[in-house]
Amino acid sequence: MVSHGDKLTNKHNFTVLMDLHGWLDVIAEEAEHQDLSRESTTMETYNVVSDRGGRTPRDVSTFQRFSVDTNESLRFDPVEDSSLSSTGAEDGGDDDVFKKGDTESEVVSIRNRLQGKVAEMENFAGHLEEIFLTVEENFGRQEQHLEQHYNDVLQTLSQRYDERAAGLEEEKKAKLEALYSQLLACGQALDTSKERIETAQEIYRSQDKRLFLKTVMPTIKRIEEFAKEEVDLTLATSLKFNTPLADLSDVKTMMDSINVVPAPSAPVINPQMPNSATQTSLRVCWSLFSDDTVEYYELYYRPVLEDTPADSTCAPHESKVQVKETHCTVTDLLPNAQYELSVTATNTTGISPASEKALYMTVPSPPVIKQRECTSCPEASLIRWESGNTNPVDSYTVELSEISTDGTESSTTESIVAVPTCQCLIQLQAGRRYLISVRAVNIGGPSDRSEVITVSTTGTFFYLLEDTAHPCMSISEDGFTIFYGDEELPISAMALDDNTFTRCVAVLGDLIPVRGRHYWEVEVDHGTEFRIGVAYEDTERNSYLGANSSSWCMRHILSPSRHKYEFLHNGWSPDLRITVNPVRIGVALDYERGTLSFFNVNLEQHLHTFHCNFRNYVHSCFSLDNPGALTVHNGIEAPEHTFI
Repeated sequence: MVSHGDKLTNKHNFTVLMDLHGWLDVIAEEAEHQDLSRESTTMETYNVVSDRGGRTPRDVSTFQRFSVDTNESLRFDPVEDSSLSSTGAEDGGDDDVFKKGDTESEVVSIRNRLQGKVAEMENFAGHLEEIFLTVEENFGRQEQHLEQHYNDVLQTLSQRYDERAAGLEEEKKAKLEALYSQLLACGQALDTSKERIETAQEIYRSQDKRLFLKTVMPTIKRIEEFAKEEVDLTLATSLKFNTPLADLSDVKTMMDSINVVPAPSAPVINPQMPNSATQTSLRVCWSLFSDDTVEYYELYYRPVLEDTPADSTCAPHESKVQVKETHCTVTDLLPNAQYELSVTATNTTGISPASEKALYMTVPSPPVIKQRECTSCPEASLIRWESGNTNPVDSYTVELSEISTDGTESSTTESIVAVPTCQCLIQLQAGRRYLISVRAVNIGGPSDRSEVITVSTTGTFFYLLEDTAHPCMSISEDGFTIFYGDEELPISAMALDDNTFTRCVAVLGDLIPVRGRHYWEVEVDHGTEFRIGVAYEDTERNSYLGANSSSWCMRHILSPSRHKYEFLHNGWSPDLRITVNPVRIGVALDYERGTLSFFNVNLEQHLHTFHCNFRNYVHSCFSLDNPGALTVHNGIEAPEHTFI
């Protein structure tokens, strides 16, 4: 039992902790008062841009961002306006804040560390208090248990005494009754003898001697016969009482049970706690229903494989680990795998039944970012990745940090949490460079970071969708140059599917799911007939670009006399003549104004503008009408004259 002095010591420790916590609050208030003299650095919060027409990109998730300062806790910034503020970038106040705020930053850092230590001490003190209460409760239970055993033993002994006393009383009564009967028989015999003697005396006194002899002779014979017999003068009833041994085996068992520890009951495995695992380890906790005495526990675990039948003889091997505490960390496990666990408790008396089985999950493997499927523009970036895990994960977390102009990474990391699918559209600031990575999350915790990719918001960046390319088209290794060779493939050798262009040798660029301004350039040859422009994702694959209502393009045609240029939509083109053949063509797409413009980049010459309201997001598109090549240049800043 814990003494009263120990309780006073615990109370004193709690008082000291509360005083220390109050002192830290005073420091925090002073630091916050000093922070009011300078502009606090905050991270901007964004909303994913949605389609004003009511449509959002296919399978694109919308999220808010929150910032995570290094070595600090998460904090959410409320969204006040979806538009981006540029004042912070123009006034250059951040450098002054960091120069003037070195001392304040140190104070804040020390305060945070002290608060962390105080929190640890409070947790430890709380843990000690829980142990104190548990020990006190267990002693109370043991005292009640011992008192119950004592009462049971006394009750059993009293019952045995009453039973034995009743038995002796019955035996005593039976013996007394038998002795009384024997005494009565002796009295009757004496009375009969007395009567006969008296009769003999009366006959003797009479005058008739013959009558006396006649009467006495039979009696004398009887006396002679009686004298010849041996008379048994022993009592018919024994005066000794039988004293059989009392059966006190049950009392002995009860007495022994007081000193013998009972076998423990089955433990109960606690449900898995969040962030209680790594890729190769699990932290498992369990508890007991009662105050059982336990020497050690044995934890059994094995992986759960979905493709293994329940009654299969090839079930995974079950491993075992022995510990003395009610928790254990199991190592050398598979990532993102389900494990089936059970535990038993053992003491000197025996082993408890096994607990009910519980399922725990290890942390997933890091996702794999599909860089060839990632796109970006000055306002946002679309990141796609693969899970890299056989078992499903709960969600994903996208982390990004900005790269400063001197090439150093920012100390502030922003996170987008609870992403349900393998892609995420992130709102960014124009003209910046970011490092982006992804983590997979399940009940066990977040995975390690994926490989980091660099995203620039200088201009619109995208790759070509190879699964849409005509079989006769080839794409360079870097993914930005397309070729159309001289040799025609036979139809039987063409691998065609529903997403592949079949009539024109064309390919689509990746989706740009942001309703802003986008710009890219195409480098062409004078001797190549081509079509460049934009098209909806569902544009007809067995039609030419520009010949339907779902595509807009600039077409170059070679004729014996001149180069001819058309600007096609739904098979119609205005009558335009271009005198200088463009070698590098700029394409400017403005969703807000509903325009698609083409420029001669070298001459900064405007060629033509389509005016239309795009009902959906569009893809860039490229086509070669004769053997040749063209190269796409993207991720570049749009010239000033393109969006005037």
